[in-house]
Amino acid sequence: MKDEARLFDIVMVFAFFTAVVYGVMTGVMTDDGVEPVGTVSLILTGGLTLMVGSYIRFIGRRIPARPEDNDEAEVSDGAGELGFFSAGSYWPVGLAAFCALAGAAMAFWQVWLLVFAVIGILITIGGLVFEYHTGPNAH
Repeated sequence: MKDEARLFDIVMVFAFFTAVVYGVMTGVMTDDGVEPVGTVSLILTGGLTLMVGSYIRFIGRRIPARPEDNDEAEVSDGAGELGFFSAGSYWPVGLAAFCALAGAAMAFWQVWLLVFAVIGILITIGGLVFEYHTGPNAH
């Protein structure tokens, strides 16, 4: 997972460097001073990639090395079962619909619709997480 963490580190450095350049250039080239929205968004982008890259690096130390991390690995080293992926789940469709509804509710500032959408998001996340959960007494 070193490659993935390195990728996020590169994006982080780029975002912070671009934020500095953007802030300086807008401060020098305009009469209004530093443009705050673009500068803050670039800083937040750098912070987000810092968090994700740190998380990937932390998790990468705790799990065994994957075939992708070994330069001498063969294609056959990655053969086998990769995990369980639900092929027929409708919960992501409901989650996407409620997220779109929440976005529309925020765009038009309809608080009642936003509350409905957030409740729907929480229900669909619960359904997605517990879709294949069977209790300890299941047969």
